Amino acid sequence: MTAQTSEQPEIGMPADMAAVKRRRAATQRVRDARDRLTSTTGTRPVFDYELLRLFAQNRLSASLVILLLIGTVGFLSSLWTGAATAGIWTAGVLMIHAVIIMACRQFLAEPQANLDLRSWRFRFIMLDLFFGLAWMFNLIQPVGVDEGTGTFMLFVMLLVVAVASMLASSLPVAVFAATMPVTAAVAINFALKGNLHDYILAIMAVTAEGYFSLLAYRLYSTTLATLQARAEKDVLIGELEQAKAISDEARNRAESANISKSRFLAQMSHELRTPLNAILGFSEVMKGEVFGAHTVTVYKDYCNDIHNSGQHLLGLINEILDLSRIEAGRYELNEEAVPVALVVEDCHHLLKLRAQNRGITVHEMFEEDLPRVWADERAVRQITLNLLSNSIKFTPQGGEIWLKVGWTAAGGQYISVKDSGPGIPEEEIPIVLASFGQGSNSIKSAEQGAGLGLPIAKSLIDLHGGTFALKSKLRVGTEVVVTFPPERVMTALAPLAEPSPTLQPQSGIPTIPADEKSIQRKRRGIFSIGT
Repeated sequence: MTAQTSEQPEIGMPADMAAVKRRRAATQRVRDARDRLTSTTGTRPVFDYELLRLFAQNRLSASLVILLLIGTVGFLSSLWTGAATAGIWTAGVLMIHAVIIMACRQFLAEPQANLDLRSWRFRFIMLDLFFGLAWMFNLIQPVGVDEGTGTFMLFVMLLVVAVASMLASSLPVAVFAATMPVTAAVAINFALKGNLHDYILAIMAVTAEGYFSLLAYRLYSTTLATLQARAEKDVLIGELEQAKAISDEARNRAESANISKSRFLAQMSHELRTPLNAILGFSEVMKGEVFGAHTVTVYKDYCNDIHNSGQHLLGLINEILDLSRIEAGRYELNEEAVPVALVVEDCHHLLKLRAQNRGITVHEMFEEDLPRVWADERAVRQITLNLLSNSIKFTPQGGEIWLKVGWTAAGGQYISVKDSGPGIPEEEIPIVLASFGQGSNSIKSAEQGAGLGLPIAKSLIDLHGGTFALKSKLRVGTEVVVTFPPERVMTALAPLAEPSPTLQPQSGIPTIPADEKSIQRKRRGIFSIGT
C-alpha cells in the first residue's frame, strides 16, 4: 500500500501539467477569437494600435527626408514643365504632407482609450492615397516632352515607391494606396509610346511595384510577429510574477508553520518527558518487585515490556525534541575543552556489549597526544553514539567496524566510523540525511528506527562549524566522517593575555582521586542513542 500511494503523485503530475496546458491553450484561443471579432484587421486591438502608432512615428521621423525629396523632384520637374507648374505641384504636395504630419501628431497625442482605430486607419489610407495621386500628376506632365523624361519618371517612381514602402509598411493598404497611382501612371505612359524599349520599362515599373509591395508585406509580417512575441513575453512575465508571488506566499506560510511546529515541540519537552519518566519509574519498581512479588508471573513480563517501550519512546521523543530545537535555532552549545578520543572511547565501551552480541568486531585507531577540542561534550557524545549505533545496527553478523580519531589535513580533528555493512545506494544518501528519512536497507532491517540519527549528527556538527561527509558503496560498506575546524583545536586558540591563577583546593574539602574522576566521568548522563 505504501509503494502504491507513493507512486500516485508521480503518476498524477503529468496529467495535471497536461490539464494546465489544455486550459491555457483554450483560454488563449478564446482570447484570440474575441480579439479578432473586435479588431479592424483580424488581429488584436492592441496590435492595431501599435501598428498605427508605428505608422505615425515613421512618418514623423522621415518628415525632413520627404521635404527634401519633394523639393528636389519639384526643382528637376521645372526643367520640363516650367517653374509655374512645378511650383504649383510642389505647393500641393507640401500641403498634403503637412496634413499627414498634423494627423500623425494628433493621433500620437490622444490617449489610446479615446481613439477610434477604424476611423484613424481609414484617414491614414486616404491621406496616403492623395499623396500618391499628387505624385502621379507630376509624372503625367512630362509625357512626350523629351525622350530623357522616361528615365526621370522611372527614377522618381522607384524612389517614391521605395520610400512609401518603408514608411507605411505597418499599414499595407496605405502602401498600396500611395504607390499604385504612381506606378500605374508611369507604366501607362511607357506603354502608350508603343516601342519595345518603353514596353520593357513599363514591365520593369510593374515588377518594381510588385517587389516593393512584397517587401512591405514582409516588413508588416515581421512587425506583427514581433508585437505578438512581445505580448506573449509580457503574458509569460505576468504569469511568472504571479506564480512567484504565490510561491513566495506558500513558502512563507510553510516556513511559518515549520517554525511554529519546531517551537511547539521545543516547548513540549517537560510535558512529554514528565509522564514518561513516571511510567519508567513505576514500571521499574513493579519490575523489581520492590513492594512484593507478583501473584501472577506474567505481570512481571508485562512490566518489563512497559519499561523497555517507555525507554524506547523517551529516546525517540528526546531525538525529536532536540532536532526541533536545532531547527528552531534554540539549541545552545555548552562548550568546553573536550578530549575527543576519550569521548569516542567511552561511547565504544557503552555499545561494546551490543556489538559483541551481534558478533561484530570494533577496531579503535586513535592518534596519540591529540589536544582537546573546544566543543559541547554532550553533542560530541551524541554524534558518536548515533554513528556507532547505526553501524552496529546495519552491519551483519561477524562484520567489522573501524573507529578513527585523528588530525585533518587543515589542522582540525575528525571522527570516522566505517563499517562493512551492505552500504547505501548513491541515490538514497540525500534521503537518509533528511529528517525521518530511511533507506531501503533500513526499511528491510528488523531494527527500524525513526530516521533521526544521521540528521541530528549532521545538525550538531554544523553547529560546531564542522563538516559531515557520508561515503558508501553497495556490498562494501559505509563510512561517515565528521570534522571539527582547526580554530576549535585548543592548540590553535590564542594564548591568554595573563596566566590564569592556579586553583588550590580549600582546606577541609577532600580532593577527588584521578581514578574516581574517571569513574564519575563515565557515569555522566548519556544522551539518547541514535536510531
